[in-house]
Amino acid sequence: MLSLKILLAEDVHMVRGALAALLDLEHDLTVVAQVDTGDKIVPMALETRPDVAIIDVDLPVLDGLSAAEELHAKLPTCRTLILTGLGRPGTLRRALSVSVSGFLLKDQPSDRLAQAVREVAAGRRIVDPQLALTAWDVGEMPLSGREVQVLRLAADGAEPPEIAAAMHVSVGTVRNYLTKIVTKLNARNRVDAIRIATEAGWI
Repeated sequence: MLSLKILLAEDVHMVRGALAALLDLEHDLTVVAQVDTGDKIVPMALETRPDVAIIDVDLPVLDGLSAAEELHAKLPTCRTLILTGLGRPGTLRRALSVSVSGFLLKDQPSDRLAQAVREVAAGRRIVDPQLALTAWDVGEMPLSGREVQVLRLAADGAEPPEIAAAMHVSVGTVRNYLTKIVTKLNARNRVDAIRIATEAGWI
């Protein structure tokens, strides 16, 4: 039996090492690449051609769901399995909207991860049933991937010039994003937009 090739994206080095060691114990799974930021996922995937990408939802530079969306567009043969420590319904709704193959909470038993990899590789979608039911109670996430990225950076305390540098765009473009975000969320200002998006689980 050919091993399933796995790309692992996790920014915490100890966690990433533990996950890689765990997966490599499985006879039919092989970790072929490891990255620590979201922007490295697509280039590494195009180089190594994994069958499944295991992606932490909270990655620096580019968040896990935005990276998964980009990966789906650039390498549709690669399935994506999102890992998260928080089962926020809004995050799940966004994950489903960007065509991820699975959404797994980090507090699951360790053998569940290997089984989930096999299942998404076989074309099945993996979502915690209770979380899926709860997700329907949360409204649609109105922000684009880039808008989420901007708001996430703003929530971390970055000012427009810093956000512009991190995203390689102009300060004017960042200000336009922030204006659109506030409008889309019917927020009073940027701080209110961050609160709304955080409570909904969108960032």
